[in-house]
Amino acid sequence: MRTDHHFSRNITASWLWLLLLVPFFTSCATKKKEVTQTDQRPNIIYIMADDHTTQAISAYNDRYAKYFPTPNIDRIAKEGIRFDNVYCANAICGPSRAIIITGKYSHENGYYKNESGGRFNPDQWTFPQELQRHGYTTAMVGKWHLGTRPRGFDFFMYHNNPGQQGYYWNPVYDYNGKQVHIKGYATNITADTALAWLNRVKDSGKPFLLLLHFKAPHRNWEPDSIYQNMYPDTDMPYPPTFNDDYKTREKTAGDTWMTMDYLNRKDMKLTPPPGLTGKALREWYSYGNKKGEAWMPPGCKTIEEARKWKYQRFIKDYLACVKSVDNQVGRVLDFLDKNGLANNTVVVYTADQGFYLGDHGFFDKRFIYEPSFRMPFLMRYPAELPKGVVNRTLISNVDFAPTFLDFAGVKAPAEVQGTSFREVIGGKDVPWRKKVYYHYYEWPFWHHVQPHYGMRTERYKIAHFYYNIDVWELYDLQKDPDELNNVAGDPAYAHLFDSLKTELEKLMVQVKDTGSLEEFRKITDTDFGSIN
Repeated sequence: MRTDHHFSRNITASWLWLLLLVPFFTSCATKKKEVTQTDQRPNIIYIMADDHTTQAISAYNDRYAKYFPTPNIDRIAKEGIRFDNVYCANAICGPSRAIIITGKYSHENGYYKNESGGRFNPDQWTFPQELQRHGYTTAMVGKWHLGTRPRGFDFFMYHNNPGQQGYYWNPVYDYNGKQVHIKGYATNITADTALAWLNRVKDSGKPFLLLLHFKAPHRNWEPDSIYQNMYPDTDMPYPPTFNDDYKTREKTAGDTWMTMDYLNRKDMKLTPPPGLTGKALREWYSYGNKKGEAWMPPGCKTIEEARKWKYQRFIKDYLACVKSVDNQVGRVLDFLDKNGLANNTVVVYTADQGFYLGDHGFFDKRFIYEPSFRMPFLMRYPAELPKGVVNRTLISNVDFAPTFLDFAGVKAPAEVQGTSFREVIGGKDVPWRKKVYYHYYEWPFWHHVQPHYGMRTERYKIAHFYYNIDVWELYDLQKDPDELNNVAGDPAYAHLFDSLKTELEKLMVQVKDTGSLEEFRKITDTDFGSIN
């Protein structure tokens, strides 16, 4: 099914869909005009993809730019600020999203993990509710993935299949409380809906907040039909650490189910044997997820060949999914330009965390290592922010909520743990943090990554892996930016290691993550339920 013609789909809940889209049709040919906004506070559009990493954004990294550039996302960097040191406090989808909307770490907002993580507590404070209370018109469209119905929004339409992970094709949404099935490609549908809503509210005289959350490029990486099987005869570049041997990190990085070996048959788009249905079919597709389920692709004779074969199929599908996201970001920016909204609108592009694109031989996220810990973060606000700036301030995703409130002239409540970075990026010399905190809890499924907590400073990173091992890691990021050499046991770093451990202990007190290891393990072991 081709989905590049965005308005020619068959819609199951047509009356709901048309109610939203009719105003959008009527505005497509209108000329650019300046919008008279009675309330002059800035609009905020927060665009977040799922698992989109800096290695796949050409404004950050040109590894794949020859084949899959991201010109529209790059435009935000060219017309605003590219942030190089923004980090997530828990590199997994649901918990990161909970941190972002609450401005609180996982141990404070109570949402620790995806697997057996339960549901986000909707009774707590979130920044969309606060902006709504202060006169903003609000909407959330796309992937929510927190189990409970969004609050603080005048309009929402979120993926609502079991688990709220979302489907790439023919997705199921909760449309303001009604279940709708929409035929087509999710990235395009999500953007269509967001643009239709923007068109409805742009002349209201009130500032708006839009959370535009794309499912892509999350696993299982299903590109739109127009981008499938691109570059069939070309190998994408391999990252420098693709053949990492995990020396000095054998019990942590070397003991995961995240290498290319663990890409399953569904990831690789293999065709199942005829006659398989139900549980048998699901098991066939998922084979490869766990230790002992390594499989050899057709024509491959060695493990190295198999890993490269799987990487090439994975990376091309991933980048093709990003291509669709980039197209839709361009449509949003064009809409703002055509409707005279660009100057007074804060536009952010980010992801819920980073992701491994063969880095260290991995896919997925979870570790405190840079490719997954580091988030892309691009911000444009022509009325206030300079163009083409690169910012290297250490920022955590707990800081997003208070920053958005600051732009809106709203004070964050005392319970918020993050700090607004508006003055920092505005060039003011104000006190700012020298370190960012991290804590990951989920084990062993998915991907068999040891729970750990840690801290990054401008130069160093320290982490403690604690579930059924007791392993410390220390990296000198100036000498070892790829984090290949754990120097925690190196006598030359002994004094620094002790000093950083002390600093980490102080930081844990500061952020109120002061539980014992036994209590941390209990969080990992607790089944809080599912969001099915």
